[in-house]
Amino acid sequence: MSDSTHHPAPMSPVEQRVAALEALLTERGLVPDGFIEQVTHRYESQTGPMNGAKVVARAWADPEYKMRLLADGTAAIAELGFGGPEGDHMVVVENTSIVHNVIVCTLCSCYPWPVLGLPPAWYKDPPYRARMVREPRALLAEMGCFLTEEVEIRVWDSSAEVRYLVLPQRPPATEGMTEAELAALVTRDSMIGVARL
Repeated sequence: MSDSTHHPAPMSPVEQRVAALEALLTERGLVPDGFIEQVTHRYESQTGPMNGAKVVARAWADPEYKMRLLADGTAAIAELGFGGPEGDHMVVVENTSIVHNVIVCTLCSCYPWPVLGLPPAWYKDPPYRARMVREPRALLAEMGCFLTEEVEIRVWDSSAEVRYLVLPQRPPATEGMTEAELAALVTRDSMIGVARL
């Protein structure tokens, strides 16, 4: 979902202050133009989600770990050293060939920071939050995730009490790959459920 598909909500007072501070830092030459956006993007899509990618790779490589992960996501994720605020009650849902899971937070933007890093901007936008509940198949297709009618879509609503992580299907022809190689295949969007691997 691109920002061009809807009008963003007005900036809050905190967001306005942050934008003013970013502009001032850039104007004074303390940070290069675009630097803050690059750092944010890198943490959103690379650094932050690597924790979740390690969890997914371990589940793909270790069937016993996968069973523990699906039974008690919080405890199994903690085995790898990830947890804490925003991740103290995690539920992991598994994608299969006939079931596709996707995460949304309809009330605000509850998100599993310990395993996914910063939430993408679109995750917090009201159109994503509303449409994913009303018309998930259409919205997923707009985001590039095309699912046949035979695939059941399950939408999970994160809250302050529980956050979700999608366990994507392991891609074919990955037998014999190391956990590090498997983790490199996992994307943030696949762990939210808006993409398939």
